[in-house]
Amino acid sequence: MDTLRALTVKEFCQQYGIGQTQFYEEVKEGRLPVRKVGRKSLITRDDAESWLQSLPRLEMQAA
Repeated sequence: MDTLRALTVKEFCQQYGIGQTQFYEEVKEGRLPVRKVGRKSLITRDDAESWLQSLPRLEMQAA
């Protein structure tokens, strides 16, 4: 659902194609902010997109 303003950990991992171990590593290293509501962890869509844009680009060099 694109109308949701925040994603759960599971939703984030599914939509951005990473595993939960990598997700928690990104959080631990401070690259991905997480908000808490009780025990639930949420990632805002804005934070998710900022994280995606911050990833390094793969530069291909001609042979």
